[in-house]
Amino acid sequence: MSASAELRSGKGAGDENFPVASLLIRPIHRAPVLAFYEFVRVADDIADHAALSPDEKIRRLDHLEGSLLGSNDDEPQGVHLRTILRERSLSPVHAQHLLRAFRQDATQQRYADWDELIEYCRYSAMPVGRFVLDVHGESQATWVPSDALCAALQVINHLQDCGKDYCDLNRVYIPLDAFAAHGIDVTALGDKQASPALRACVRDLAVRTTVLLRESRPLALMVSDARLAMEIAVIQALAERLVGILQERDPLSERVHLSKLAMMATAARAAICIMARRLFSRGASSLSPVSR
Repeated sequence: MSASAELRSGKGAGDENFPVASLLIRPIHRAPVLAFYEFVRVADDIADHAALSPDEKIRRLDHLEGSLLGSNDDEPQGVHLRTILRERSLSPVHAQHLLRAFRQDATQQRYADWDELIEYCRYSAMPVGRFVLDVHGESQATWVPSDALCAALQVINHLQDCGKDYCDLNRVYIPLDAFAAHGIDVTALGDKQASPALRACVRDLAVRTTVLLRESRPLALMVSDARLAMEIAVIQALAERLVGILQERDPLSERVHLSKLAMMATAARAAICIMARRLFSRGASSLSPVSR
């Protein structure tokens, strides 16, 4: 089987809605995160490839996993990540969980309810945050708010791309019971402009996503690495801006992404704010009766 890099969509880390191993991350940690991203990007492009059958997608994803685990050396991204994981004494389990989600994308096109969607996010999104935390040597206690943040980011992406996913891949991540609650079905995603019912459906899911973002807010103060804290704070702030936009705009006919300028301004404010909060928190701790 030929290397799956030939199926690449051309999308890279700079095209994502949220920072991927930005300059905020320490250089020693950036390389593993980027290797993980490149591996996941290849897998994502396989799962989304319009010309591949579900069986062929799964065969290629299995082969990609083999390169990660050492049963073949055919996929450069798998070999590279395998090498880095070995050097850093890290487990491949997070990458394997993502592959499980991509196999699911190859065969499942609808989700019944919110719980089923979040279960999908358990494999499609949460492993990303856990891997980054592991690379930084953070405690597993940080996984809980990280899982909430990563699930929120995934749902935001689903809502932003709901029309494109339906028209290009016949894939719908908006839960079926959410459509039913507003008296519509998935065909509403094929319109050029969202109906009032679809907009209300998207708005409800965006509001529900704000609950996940509330659960993830402590994360930036929980991590030990200050630069990672800034990265997390930036992602949190961007997610909160986007979920607000999704409550106000039509994802089928209006822009539901931030401009580069808006992203930079939001990122700068978030980074400064979290550093101030961390300094204040440390100062308050040093003045507490226990510390004295």
